[in-house]
Amino acid sequence: MKGKYINLNPSQLLVLVFIFFIIIGALLLKLPFATADSISWIDALFTATSAMTVTGLAVVDTGTAYTLFGQLVILMLIQVGGLGIMSFAVLIFIVLGKKIGFKERIIVQQALNQTSLGGVIKLVKNLFIYSLTIELIGMILLAMRWVPEYGWDNGIYYSFFHAISAFNNAGFSIWPDSLMRYVGDPVVNLVITFLFIIGGIGFTVLSDIRHKRNFKRLSLHSKLMIVGTIVLNLFALIVIFFLESNNPNTFGTLPSLGDKMWAAYFQAVTPRTAGFNSLDIASLHEGTITLMLLLMFVGAGSASTGGGIKLTTFIVLVLSVLTFLREKRNITIGKRTIKDKSVFKSLAILTISNLFIFLAVFLLNIIEPIPFLKLLFEVISAFGTVGLSMGITADLSVIGKFIIVLVMFLGKLGPLTLAFSLARPETEKIKYPSEDILTG
Repeated sequence: MKGKYINLNPSQLLVLVFIFFIIIGALLLKLPFATADSISWIDALFTATSAMTVTGLAVVDTGTAYTLFGQLVILMLIQVGGLGIMSFAVLIFIVLGKKIGFKERIIVQQALNQTSLGGVIKLVKNLFIYSLTIELIGMILLAMRWVPEYGWDNGIYYSFFHAISAFNNAGFSIWPDSLMRYVGDPVVNLVITFLFIIGGIGFTVLSDIRHKRNFKRLSLHSKLMIVGTIVLNLFALIVIFFLESNNPNTFGTLPSLGDKMWAAYFQAVTPRTAGFNSLDIASLHEGTITLMLLLMFVGAGSASTGGGIKLTTFIVLVLSVLTFLREKRNITIGKRTIKDKSVFKSLAILTISNLFIFLAVFLLNIIEPIPFLKLLFEVISAFGTVGLSMGITADLSVIGKFIIVLVMFLGKLGPLTLAFSLARPETEKIKYPSEDILTG
């Protein structure tokens, strides 16, 4: 009698593998020699999920609650989660000389959010080369700043930890105040932001830049990511600088204009899923918080270490609205027409994301005695795998922490991946007559 095998589609396999790694991470963090003092199972699960999804939300202080072993487990989860489980699987196949079949390529395509199977294996190879090279450069630059301050052992380790955390957009820090002590430090500000901006722009874009080396020859996706990132970051920098200029709890504590500029710059770029902060987030004006909610929701780029609905998704949605208002038939930009499939996918991502965020905030409002804005900020930060918080993470109940775990999980995998893992694809065999319905 033949055995029965469970036939999983790529989305279902990705979900199960991710859950497996999170459980392994939680078990490792629960070991007695992983923590200075014993932590609860929910805190171990929360930390493992936050690291694996490269979010950075923390219920305990990473630098004091975890031993060196525990911190290295967190770093391992960050690296695997940031670069992708299936990317590591492909690397192992390559090292062992194994053939990578069609199904494996589909899974990698799904994991890296690529539109075609062509070049996915080459992209994975480049992904590792770029990642390790950039992390090494970042570590060396940070070491030049921190070794004189902390000595060789601590200086090298702190640089190693923060370089990996920053490039993978994880936001985990050794220090309880994140990077607030370096709010006006040019070296730390530039190196950390360089790492998470490069990590968040997407490996597809980095590979495109390397091979074409001319902006005009880049793909439309790369052009949109580069221009969109610059425009959004500059806009956020200017708005945050003016919003916080009269805030005595943030800019009011800084001694010089230079420090204020660095603080505005860092808070402008970090919501794009980085998770580090150089100012107290809870002390920011509500206008600044509102802008950061939008930035966190939009997130970084496809095939990157960041989360959110993705910048290109946001751009496609904006272009769709403008096209409708202008009563045009096709969505065009840069002398290219965007396919209808991309528009439908963007709308699906937006709808599922908003519904899930609404449900999470609704449930947290029922069970947590915490102001609405702080809960909304926490949920969107978790969904965008950002890791910024208004200081409520450790105060959440067990159920509240578990809800945030689910939000981080969905945010990392992507709403469509989870939806595809649960849905059954149907083939259209009959085409019915069309009819208009009243909308708006």
